[in-house]
Amino acid sequence: MEKNKNFIYGIARVKFDDQPIGWIEKGSWDWGGTKSEIIDVDAEQVPDAPVLTLIQKNGQVSPTFNLIQMDYKNIKAVLGGTLVGTEGAPTGWKAPTELVRLAGKWTIDFMSGQTMTIPNGTILANLGGKLTLTEVSKIECQLKVNKPEDGSSPYEINDTAAVEG
Repeated sequence: MEKNKNFIYGIARVKFDDQPIGWIEKGSWDWGGTKSEIIDVDAEQVPDAPVLTLIQKNGQVSPTFNLIQMDYKNIKAVLGGTLVGTEGAPTGWKAPTELVRLAGKWTIDFMSGQTMTIPNGTILANLGGKLTLTEVSKIECQLKVNKPEDGSSPYEINDTAAVEG
């Protein structure tokens, strides 16, 4: 299928610290964006519009999504805690006993042929959904995009081939 680089669509893979985290529930990804924060400067002599708009904060993204492939390694990746059994073949998972901040590099590969890289993302997650025979449980996730320590861009989008090659 030929990809049209004028559009971004479809999640191919989501990785945290270069490890895929599993399947994302169809239709659950939401960018959660916020518009830029501004201050309008008004003048008494100009009643119909501001004379200047000052930008206070750039627009941001804070994606939310549901992780539905809940093998023990995926659960640990987004919730912390410890695996039961061996690292290679865990037989269970234990919730963390202390506060956990899981942060690092995130990459989202799009079906349309681009990759978004977030150098410093913090994941907030909780067990959610319903426990029934008609749907699966899920981990409800929110990804907070933080400024990288080196002061670089908080996220970028590039052609996937350029990122991997």
